Formats: sequence, structure tokens, C-alpha cells
Amino acid sequence: MDYSQFLAMHQEIGLLLVILIVFLFDTFSSRQIPRGLSMLSIVLFAVLTVFGFVCPVCNESVSAFGGMYVATPTMTAIKNILNVGVLIVLIQSVNWADSEHMRIRRGEFYELLLITLLGMYFMISARHFLLFIIGLETASLPLAALVAFDKNRYESHEAAVKYILTAVFSSAVFMMGLSFVYGLSGTLYFADIAASMAQGRAMLIVAVAFVIAGMGFKLSLVPFHMWTADTYQGAPTAITSYLSVISKGAAAFAFFVIMVQVFGPYYGRIWEWMLYALIILTITVGNLFALRQKNMKRFLAFSSISQAGYIMLGVIAGSAQGLGSLMYYVLVYIFSNLAAFGVISAIENKTGRVDMDDYNNLYSTNPRLSFAMMLAMFSLAGIPPFAGFFSKFFIFSAAVQPGTPELYVLVLIALINTIISLYYYLLVVKAMFIHNTEAAVVPSFRSSASERLGLVICVAGIMLLGVVSLFYSDLVTTSMENPQYIFGLFAN
Repeated sequence: MDYSQFLAMHQEIGLLLVILIVFLFDTFSSRQIPRGLSMLSIVLFAVLTVFGFVCPVCNESVSAFGGMYVATPTMTAIKNILNVGVLIVLIQSVNWADSEHMRIRRGEFYELLLITLLGMYFMISARHFLLFIIGLETASLPLAALVAFDKNRYESHEAAVKYILTAVFSSAVFMMGLSFVYGLSGTLYFADIAASMAQGRAMLIVAVAFVIAGMGFKLSLVPFHMWTADTYQGAPTAITSYLSVISKGAAAFAFFVIMVQVFGPYYGRIWEWMLYALIILTITVGNLFALRQKNMKRFLAFSSISQAGYIMLGVIAGSAQGLGSLMYYVLVYIFSNLAAFGVISAIENKTGRVDMDDYNNLYSTNPRLSFAMMLAMFSLAGIPPFAGFFSKFFIFSAAVQPGTPELYVLVLIALINTIISLYYYLLVVKAMFIHNTEAAVVPSFRSSASERLGLVICVAGIMLLGVVSLFYSDLVTTSMENPQYIFGLFAN
């Protein structure tokens, strides 16, 4: 075996080094250093994030291990987007990770979090289902431990049990679909499967359905979404924010590659209609259930379900423009959702309150937090001129293609649901700015420096990506490079 092939995995090696250094520091450092581990983890990961943007070698297209692993400028851009989100999560979680009850376990938090990201890297770069499954399980299993991290709360244990059971079940369903795929094609290479599956139409439909169902659990697509609200509510807020954006974003990118490269030739005959139904159900059910929520974490859970439906519009487009719009949408979603969770985390850490009614008249006591939450809600709702408006516009434009009238109807339904979503997002704004009570439920307080820094980054991202929305064209251009690694036979 040529071990020099490992050198093609630049970002994975860099992340492994960060994990190793954090582990050694946690093992041998004194527990008396108040924030040494948190600062080390953030600094190292910030260096890794900058390295991904400026490293010239990372933007070269390479293939390793017989084509099982590929790295292209597109893959690098996707990993960089995830890195930005993880860096914000790490910054926002410092106050929680350095609290007294986390003193012994904070090293496990950082190590497990970064290990899940390593699994997501493998999912994104995999071009063979064996490597993809390794990445999928590496990303999923540590997340169950993270969900159960607050071991003194029953809700955290319940959330972890629900998450691990659904994760195991979804993996089993996914691999059942792969067994059909392998039986039809005799290979697990993405690029070879489509060319080999020329017969067995009934079994092919079953295989595609099982694969979509397995990935649907990871993305919280309806009807595979039942675990989401309970897990989001029970998990620590830092983990919930990570689940809502990073895990979902990585799964969306991997799902795009699988559907387009592996099952691309069967787009119009099989999986287009499966995704068509799932997108309508996901956006509609997510919106309707979000209307009823009073807990902010459950509220954002159903919001994230609805957002997953919008993300799938980029997948059903199946084009370079679809991939570029998906990348831009996830980037905007990272800033918007993490801004909302940043406010929730700051209030929860200080007061323990997470209900929407607790936000009544928040502006009178905490105007800066109210302003950040307002921008997050406006962006998630798609109100111009904030970044969320442009992300929805671009992903709708990518889904509308000449000669596909059924996608026009799909986009129209998505637009109607966007109007519905305005109502429940503005409920939060109404509670903070308009719903006056005799005394605000949340008293005036000063959030920690790390929480303020995380919110500043998120607000800047919401504003700048709205003003400089031409960044989207750069992502589309990047996604058009080396199309054989992404689009396979479907590109021809």
C-alpha cells in the first residue's frame, strides 16, 4: 500500500492533529488552568479554518485509495463552510464548557465534537460507500454521547436514547438500501453504480427509497423527523446548535452527491418524485408544527425541519447551480441559526429560561440580544435585505429549470410556505419588542465575552452575505470545477 496517499487528505490530517493536541493537553494539563483547554481548542481550530481558506494545496484536485476518496476545490469549500460554523459553536459554548459542572468533562466535549466533524469530512469526500459509511458512523455515534452530556438532567438522557435509536435504525435502513444497490450493480463506487444498474427496475426503486429514507433521518425530513424536537430540547444548547446546522449541512452535501452521482440517470423516472413529495411534506409540516411551539429550542427544531425542505430544493435541482445555491444556503443558515441559538444560550446560561413567553419585553432589559435575535428571525424568514432572502431566492432560482413545470409548482408551494413561516418567526420579534408586560421576565444582564463575540460574527455574516450576495456566484463557479467528481454520468 502506498501510504503517501494519506497526504492527499490535507484537511483531515489537520483536524486529526487538532484532536490529538487537544486530547494530550486535556490528559496531561493541570485542572487549575481555568480556560486553557477552551482557548487552545478555539485557537487551533481557528488556525485550521484559516488554513483551509489560504492553503494552495487544498485547492488541488486529487484522488486517493483507488478513487474511494477525492478532494477538489468544491469539497474544500464545503469543508470550509462547516469549519466556520464549528468555530462559531466553539466560541459560543465557552461559557457553558467552562462552567463548574463541566470542569471534568470539557475535554470530552471538544474531542467528541471534533471527531464528529472528522466523520463529516469523510462523508463529503467519499466516492465509495464503504468510506461513506465509516464517515457516517464516525459522525453519528459521538453525537449521541454529546446529546447525553448533561447527565444530571433526565431530558438529556431521553434525548440521547431517542437520537441513538433513530440513528441506528436509519443506518440500518440506509445499509439495507446499499445491499440492494450492490446486488444490482456489483460495486460500491459512486461513479460505477449508475452505469451498472441497467436492470431490475422494481428493486432499484426499493433501493433508492431505502437510501433516501436512511438519509432522511439524518436531515430530519418528514416523515423521518419525529426525533428532532425532543432531541433538540433535551440536549445542551451548544450541542443543539451543532446538530441543527453542522450535522444537517454535512448530510445535505453528502445527500446531493449520492443522489446526483449515484442515481443521476434515474432522476426524472424515480427519485425526483420521491424528493418532490418529501420536500412538500417537510416544509409544510415543519411550518405548521412550529406555529404551536412555546419552547424556543423546540420552536427552532421545527424551523430547522422546514429549512431542511428548502435545502432539498438544491438537491432536486441536480446541477452546478443547485450545488452552489445549496452551499450558499447552508452558509447563510449557519450564521442565522447560530445567532438565534447564541441568544438562547446566553439567556439560558444566565436565567435557565427557554420558553417564548420568557422573551416578552426582552428589548427593555437586553436590547442588544433582542436586536441579534431579530436579525436572526428576519434572515430565517427570508426578509430582504438580509442574507436569508438571497439564500431562498438563489435556491428557488436553481430549482426552477426550463422544461420542468412540476418544479415550478414545487417552488410555488415553497413560496407559500415562506409566507406562513413569516408569522411564527415574527412571533418572537413581537414578544421581544411589542408584547409589553409590567416587568420583563428576563432581567438585564451582561453576557460573556465569548457569547458576545459569537453573536457579533453571526450578525456580521447575516448583514454582509445580504449586501455582498455575489459571493454566491463564486460558489457556483467553484462547484462547476471538476464535475466528474460530483456529477458523474449525470453531467454528460
